[in-house]
Amino acid sequence: MSTPSFLIFVIVTAITPGPNTILAMINAGKVGFRRSMPFNLGIYLGTNIVMVICALFSSTLYALIPTIKSYMLVIGAAYLLWLAWKTYHSGSDFKTTDQREQGFMQGVLLQFVNPKIFIYGLTAFSTYVLQRTDDLSIIVIAGILLATAGFVAILMWAAFGSLFRRLFSEHGKVINTIMALLLVYVAVSLFLN
Repeated sequence: MSTPSFLIFVIVTAITPGPNTILAMINAGKVGFRRSMPFNLGIYLGTNIVMVICALFSSTLYALIPTIKSYMLVIGAAYLLWLAWKTYHSGSDFKTTDQREQGFMQGVLLQFVNPKIFIYGLTAFSTYVLQRTDDLSIIVIAGILLATAGFVAILMWAAFGSLFRRLFSEHGKVINTIMALLLVYVAVSLFLN
């Protein structure tokens, strides 16, 4: 597992559309960037909590069942290929008719029903982080870094919501294809080391 493939995984997974990024874009488009910050900060806090859960779950599994590492690697690669497939075939329409402002607690609670965040955390920890270390402090720092990468992407989607909406509408297929190919590269690179 090379550092470049891990970074590509984090960047592509964080920036591709999901519940957090789309809702951050829509919320900021409705109420403005500044008024959308409580929701975005709630997402960040909730994501940090979920990353801790994913880190503890993954490291506990590794400690109890050391042979699970190779299976988790295959599951992680399969997830990446599935995500590449879904990204390639995803649409480019991010419109909604929901006009309610989202707040801090909605951002936090969204993370506990957001499958993308759990899969992101479990894949990152089992496929990359725990393959290199079992030091709890490094694992916790990795979780905070994963959540922070997601938060930066959320802020980008919120700040440039209208630009991204137009960009995805006009060039969605090209962007989805590039993201999908990067995810395939990451999945293949898991087995090259």
